[in-house]
Amino acid sequence: MSLRYHAPLRDIRFVLHELLNLPQVLGGTDGSDFDPEVMDQILDAAGTFAEEVVAPLNGSGDREGCRMPSAGVVTTPAGFKPAYDQFVAAGWPALACQPAHGGQGMPTVLNNALFEILCGANMGWAAYPGMSHAAYTCLAANGSAEQMATYLPQIASGAWAGTMCLTEPHSGTDLGLLRTRAVPRLDGSYELTGAKIFISGGEQDLTANIVHLVLARLPDAPPGVKGISLFIVPKFIVDADGGLGARNAVQCGSIEHKMGIHGNATCTMNFDGAQGWLLGEANKGLASMFVMMNHARIIVGVNAIGLMDAAYQKALAYAKDRTQGRAPSAQRREAPADPIIEHADVRRMLLTQKAYVEGTRAYALWASHLIDLQHRGDTPAARQEAAELLAVATPIVKAFSSDLAVECTSMAMQVFGGHGYICDNGVEQHLRDARIIPLYEGSNGVQAMDLLGRKVLADGTAKFARYLQVITDFADARADVEAMQPFCAPLREAASLALRTARHLSLLAERNPDAAGAAATPFLRLVGHVSLAWMWARMADIGLAHGAGTEPIYAAKLATARFYFARLLPEAQSLAAAISAGPEVVMAPEAAWL
Repeated sequence: MSLRYHAPLRDIRFVLHELLNLPQVLGGTDGSDFDPEVMDQILDAAGTFAEEVVAPLNGSGDREGCRMPSAGVVTTPAGFKPAYDQFVAAGWPALACQPAHGGQGMPTVLNNALFEILCGANMGWAAYPGMSHAAYTCLAANGSAEQMATYLPQIASGAWAGTMCLTEPHSGTDLGLLRTRAVPRLDGSYELTGAKIFISGGEQDLTANIVHLVLARLPDAPPGVKGISLFIVPKFIVDADGGLGARNAVQCGSIEHKMGIHGNATCTMNFDGAQGWLLGEANKGLASMFVMMNHARIIVGVNAIGLMDAAYQKALAYAKDRTQGRAPSAQRREAPADPIIEHADVRRMLLTQKAYVEGTRAYALWASHLIDLQHRGDTPAARQEAAELLAVATPIVKAFSSDLAVECTSMAMQVFGGHGYICDNGVEQHLRDARIIPLYEGSNGVQAMDLLGRKVLADGTAKFARYLQVITDFADARADVEAMQPFCAPLREAASLALRTARHLSLLAERNPDAAGAAATPFLRLVGHVSLAWMWARMADIGLAHGAGTEPIYAAKLATARFYFARLLPEAQSLAAAISAGPEVVMAPEAAWL
């Protein structure tokens, strides 16, 4: 039995080439850059790097963790720096960066597939380059020509890293309360003073410089979120010739001792009159930072998928090898016990993990594909449609995938029994690592409120109805395919249920201000189920098209789709029933807080 991580290359290729039909959709004038052979070569190399270089550091990095040997100095676990140097030497940080900045110009969907693989291999390590690419995205969207020339080639090359500095000790989600101050200097820069907490990769020994993107207030800023500006604060000041100059007045005060992702440094950062430069417009920093946050929300959802896949791989290998008890329908009777994969309840747990891993992978890569279409679409209308679909998909990718990652890594531990609870097999680390993701980049309750409040109710469900129409259009297009009706009919019903629930909430929210808050989390999960059902119906359609006797993946897709529709999608009905109960029982003033 091998519990080593294996990059899920065949399934990723299935999604990219067959489900999403890349590179045809992203082709156009430069389609040669995205031909299947090139993409497969990139995926093969990513798989080899993840399996041979990054994955072996996962357990040791967890045990060793990051350290702070002296004030302001942070060291990553043994092996992290050499692995990062190999990552940089191979050009991986530049994969989806723009050619103008030294990047390779590959689509976001391919880059996100890379990061799923890296996170499945070692989430603590992968978080460093993942956060840097998010910083690159923010700088590319908001920076001046001079700022982009100064910072983007260095981040794209991997020589420098980037961070996102939002949270303060007294101010988490409510950024309107932040107190970090930015005072103008005579030379046009700013002096920043304040403290930020929970900063991923805020200090490390992997890169020569770290570019902090920091939210702060100008002296004359209006109160609340309308008075937030965004600043570039490098660890080392950049000289006129692009070299590193004096050390800036920003320092790591401490590193957090966390439940999981011990290999990633989560830092308290102190800005003591640090020199920074305004990024974008004054008092519009939150909108600028949301470019980075929305990118990060997709990527942490992708990370969640990598983690639950790694745990599922271990559980499946163990279930095939471990013998225990007699399964009523097992065929092997010469041995004293049957492999536990023959037991129905173990199969239920494994199929649940498989259905969620492959379903969320398909959905997250589809959403990543929307990011590309938002910029590369053939027409303004196509780009606008991609943007609207992405707005709905982003909180689902982040929240539904990360909730499922916690459930599935716990389920993988259950397959192992007592052997999963001990450290030797690595499953308990996956569960500990996965638990941070529902908290990352806005907790999942915040994601649910974003989906319901901003994306569904704000326009009276109009955009949400268009999202669901894309789903029902698929079902309608297969209406004459008899073998697809076990998928298309319940898919239509689930989409209709989601729309009815949304419209009911729209009316209820006009009368009761607590209606949205009480319903948001079950509503997101309901929409998540509809969205994954759509992915599984599409994958079943591909499986049916290939028929029996072809590559085993197609029969497996069809079998897993049947399981999803029969055993997992029905949860949507209970979620709708809970939502329809209204907010009164949640907000009852006589609730006893004993």
